[in-house]
Amino acid sequence: MLEPIGVERNSIVTSLGTMVYYTPSLPPWREKDEIESDIPTLIFLHGFGGGSSAYEWSKVYPAFASDYRVLAPDLIGWGRSEHPDRNYRPEDYIDTIIEFIEKTCDRPTPVIASSLTAALTIRCAIARPDLFKSLILTTPAGLSDFGEDYTRSIFAQIIKVPILDKFIYSSGVATEGGISNFLQNRQFARPERIYPEITEAYLQSSRQPNAEYAALSFVRGDLCFDLSTYMTQLSTPTAIIWGQKSQFTAPEIGRRLAALNPEAVKVFLEIEDVGLTPQLELPGVTIGLIRKYLKLLDQ
Repeated sequence: MLEPIGVERNSIVTSLGTMVYYTPSLPPWREKDEIESDIPTLIFLHGFGGGSSAYEWSKVYPAFASDYRVLAPDLIGWGRSEHPDRNYRPEDYIDTIIEFIEKTCDRPTPVIASSLTAALTIRCAIARPDLFKSLILTTPAGLSDFGEDYTRSIFAQIIKVPILDKFIYSSGVATEGGISNFLQNRQFARPERIYPEITEAYLQSSRQPNAEYAALSFVRGDLCFDLSTYMTQLSTPTAIIWGQKSQFTAPEIGRRLAALNPEAVKVFLEIEDVGLTPQLELPGVTIGLIRKYLKLLDQ
């Protein structure tokens, strides 16, 4: 996978295997003999899809390296982290995200997360509010919200067919054409914002050994759930950013989710002309909004 300059790779062991994470702690962010001061931690969690990894936040998280100890993991089943041969469930990620924070942080921490992972992070914050200082979430959706059932879609049903599922992954997902098609038609609002490095990073991640297990669990809908049934339990101060042209869930879903708990959800912002991942499509705008909301949620 591709990383920004000055990024160090580390890992922790979770109940499902080794989780690799990245932190900008080398020059130019830190001098070789510089002792890291007692600065706060900031965690970035990527979403799910063919070839997903911490690269998704790589155009954003270096901007915070001078003020925070930044941690950006590859979640289990993605990127350079371990890829167990299993059918993944929401609880797998809820447990391992909590384990990651427990093992890397010594105080409540702001967490920034994307798409379905952002929805799972809400459940993490409900289960362990002591670990979370605030949440800044881009397009947090469980993909089965308000009673909608993604698993009944035609594509989800096809992917459930044994043998055929892995063939579709190897021939239609983990290829340059498959990655490009997904980015252009499902992830970005404007294809001209996709440059070769993005495609290459997703392609490298999608071709890791056993990468198909987590990806197919996502496509089958095994990781989906109805976030609306959990929103009222959230107590962590939260800001939600939603791409106007998100292909998976429209902003109306986001507004309905935010309205369920206005006490916790302090901000809901819809960004025009952007898709599922504003952090890749408009990284400068995303950096500015994160800075703004970190201050707002800290008040």
